[in-house]
Amino acid sequence: MASNSKILKEHPEVGKLKGKKVVVTGGAGFIGSHLCEELVNLGADVTSIDDYSAGKERNLEFLKEAKNFRALKKDVTDQKDWEDIFGDADVVFHNAASKKNICLINPHRDLEVNAGGALNLMQQAMKYKVKKFVHASTGSVYGEPKVFPSNEEHPLVPVSYYGVSKLAGEKYVYAFHHLYGLNTTVLRYYHVYGTRQESNEFGGVVSIFLRNIIEGKPLTIFGDGTQQRSFTWVKDIVKANLLAAVTERSNGEAYNCASGIKVSIKELAENLVKMMKAPGVKIEYGDWLVGDVKYFDVDNSKIRDHLGLSFEKDFWGNMQKTIDEFLVYLEREKKLAAKTSKK
Repeated sequence: MASNSKILKEHPEVGKLKGKKVVVTGGAGFIGSHLCEELVNLGADVTSIDDYSAGKERNLEFLKEAKNFRALKKDVTDQKDWEDIFGDADVVFHNAASKKNICLINPHRDLEVNAGGALNLMQQAMKYKVKKFVHASTGSVYGEPKVFPSNEEHPLVPVSYYGVSKLAGEKYVYAFHHLYGLNTTVLRYYHVYGTRQESNEFGGVVSIFLRNIIEGKPLTIFGDGTQQRSFTWVKDIVKANLLAAVTERSNGEAYNCASGIKVSIKELAENLVKMMKAPGVKIEYGDWLVGDVKYFDVDNSKIRDHLGLSFEKDFWGNMQKTIDEFLVYLEREKKLAAKTSKK
């Protein structure tokens, strides 16, 4: 299966992960399931950890027959029984997190998962001598950018609960690297899109818009629509994780993991309506969301230089692929729901 990996063909160095024992937290989620898929293809021995509060078993359904994959239900804040998971682990990819929208509803749980979960996993990683820890963070740690384009030296002044909790998680990761020499890398994700992303109120704007268009519902833009996002394809996020795991230069570093593409929410909504041939779908406007950052212009030169990573620039071409995959995914969801209702 490894020979079918596009990433392996582009970056032969990720072949080092073949036969390695790896753990993916949040493995049943949007990004985590894509990462599990690629790691299985590369021949790694993969363990997915998820509490299924947001992740879905069906995101991993196609991997259940793979001999080098297992999925376990576990909360990252649970401090017990990690030996079977982290014992002899070569790499941990920590992608489990509370949903960004949940932070306004339950900020205490947000802090518990994003900061407490990171602390717990760092303690377990140190205890069981994990060789590499790749930590998923977010561009929200910067808050409202003041310098453009924004690189990793930009002040860290989050303006949302989510940004605060994720920054706290980052700080724990750095502390364990600094104090104990743990090999760590932090990846700050930006506006990830692709198939398997939740399309409910806790999902990303792309998947929410796609579902609403399919259902003939209006698209709601919070604010005036001029706010820009640096949309990043999920396959590039996977690539960044794999390269971080095998690149020694990434030890102790934090990277902006963003395409550098700038698209306004208004432009996104209008083009999705056109691409899906749904002229009857209306675009409505609401109040600005609390803590919403209005403008992103991200400098990704550090990750490109250190990891040799190139990001997909054909945003609308990849968006068409996402639309096609999303339609297939929704159809599969309907069939699974129908089977469940008959039981």
